[in-house]
Amino acid sequence: MRIALLGSGRGSNADAVLRAQAEGRLGQAKVVGLWCDVPTCKMLELGPKYGVPARFLDSGPFKTKFSPEREQVWADDLKAAQVDLVVLAGFMRVIKAPLLDAFAGRIINLHPSLLPAFPGLDGIGQAWNAGVPEAGCTVHWVNAEIDGGAHLGQTRVHREVTDTLESFANKIHAAEHALLPAVIARLSETLSR
Repeated sequence: MRIALLGSGRGSNADAVLRAQAEGRLGQAKVVGLWCDVPTCKMLELGPKYGVPARFLDSGPFKTKFSPEREQVWADDLKAAQVDLVVLAGFMRVIKAPLLDAFAGRIINLHPSLLPAFPGLDGIGQAWNAGVPEAGCTVHWVNAEIDGGAHLGQTRVHREVTDTLESFANKIHAAEHALLPAVIARLSETLSR
C-alpha cells in the first residue's frame, strides 16, 4: 500500500510513521512521499533523512483551505505518484471535492482529541480549557465534515493534577506517535486484500 503523508508543520507525526517504516512496523505500507503546503515546513527535512521524496506544493491564497484549482493540482500529483492511501499528519487545510473525489474512502486524518469532542483547530487547547479529566487522539476517515469521519482508532490520555498544558500536550503527542503508525499498519493488511 503506497502512502502519501501530507503535513503543514513540525513533522513529528510523519517522523513517527517513517521511523515505524524503518523499523519494519508499518505492515504492507510504504511511504512514497511527503507533501507539504508550507515552503518552510520542518516536515520537508524528513525526506532526505529517510530517503523519501519530499516536496512543497502551493495551495493557493487561503490559509486553511485550498483554492479549487490548486486542490486539483494536489489530487493530480498524488494520483501521478500512484498513492493508495493519503495520510493527513498535521495537515492544516480543509479537504474538499477534488481530493475527496480522487481518493474517496482512502484519506485518513490524525486529530488531537477524542472525537467527536473538540473537533477543528487546537483540539488539545480546547480540551485543556474545558478542564476535561482525559483527552487523547483519534485517527479517522476523512469526509466532507471536518473531523467527522468514522473512527479507526483512539488513544485516551489522562490529565493529572500536576500536568501543565505543555506536559498534557506532550503526552497526547506521544499517543499520536504510537497510534498513527499502528492504524496505518492495520489498514495495510485489510485494504491490501
